[in-house]
Amino acid sequence: MNLQLTEEQLKFQKEIRNFTNEKIMPTADERDRKDVYPKEIIKEMAKLGYTSLTVPKKYNGLNRSKIDASILMEEVAYGCAATAISLITIYQAETMLMLFGNEKVKNHYLPLFREGLIASYSLTESKRGSDIRSVDTKAEKKGRSWIINGKKSFITSGSAAEFFILLAETNKGVSIFAVDWDLPGISTKIGENSQTIGLRNGPHVDAYFDDVEVPDYCLIGEEGKGVKQAVITLNNSRTAAAAISVGIARAAYEQSLEWVSSRIAFDQSVFDFQGIQWMYADMLMNINASRLLTYQAAYLHDIGKASISESSQAKLFAGQMATKVCSDAIQVCGAYGTTINAPFGRYLRDAKSYEIAGGSNEILKNTIGKEIKKSSQNYIHKSLNKWNI
Repeated sequence: MNLQLTEEQLKFQKEIRNFTNEKIMPTADERDRKDVYPKEIIKEMAKLGYTSLTVPKKYNGLNRSKIDASILMEEVAYGCAATAISLITIYQAETMLMLFGNEKVKNHYLPLFREGLIASYSLTESKRGSDIRSVDTKAEKKGRSWIINGKKSFITSGSAAEFFILLAETNKGVSIFAVDWDLPGISTKIGENSQTIGLRNGPHVDAYFDDVEVPDYCLIGEEGKGVKQAVITLNNSRTAAAAISVGIARAAYEQSLEWVSSRIAFDQSVFDFQGIQWMYADMLMNINASRLLTYQAAYLHDIGKASISESSQAKLFAGQMATKVCSDAIQVCGAYGTTINAPFGRYLRDAKSYEIAGGSNEILKNTIGKEIKKSSQNYIHKSLNKWNI
């Protein structure tokens, strides 16, 4: 693996960075304060192909790599993590369609993302949480259609979504469906616990499905294999999630460094204190380490190798790192760091929220542990055969 970005990737990074500085960053604090979905920004990004970055060209995408997607997510998150989260729900929907959708559903939906289609990944139910092995939402086959009934909760990007990737139970088990938001029988509600402290891209919504009819081709993948498909899709998106945490941390690092470098205390720059320099050395080291873990996982996806452990490691490490960096950024900025006029409170809230969203730290550790167990069992099996035990 070549750790150096190509000239094309560096050019793309600069392009995204300029877009973020001009279009995203100036309104980030206001967007966080009002808790609104960045609809106009997402629509503009769609025209540039950013919302369909990894979609094949035959579906009007840019056909870029997972490393390119990591670059995109980091740069956007640097300016506004809520906007990056808006991108990742679209990215998850596209990934599900690309990996498992039939040609009819792919030809229908994938080109729409370049036109600005906003998607939401609708898995969670209030009684189930992270456990998606069985769900209360049901789908029943009737003729050439599926009839869906049930409720989904805490849907990220749900306040602006025009399209759902939905989990529902069928006779053969949990299955995945493509569902247009405006179908008869769908209603939404902003519940009591819909607003979060971080990653505020609009209140999460509860969605109700009352005899919602979708065509049979909207079944994504194989009936009853929805859990496996959802896990694979989430694994794909964890590299993007890790990149978002890197972007948040980098923003906290750079903006706090600018402040401490210009702040005078006891007749010297705050940065000249050795203890402060040590904190920044740790920040920089961990940001760069997180980025390398992220690129490694993205690279493995790009070459077609499963990176379940690597993706989980990247998100886990980057999420914890971002929370620590943001906390330290507040600390070194003193009283200013705690003010609402400083951006560091937003950074910390966003970073901490991403230790839970998209796969909590505990779920990620379980996943890594299972992969370690698989590897150790193979190793033990080979050792036993070697020694004829």
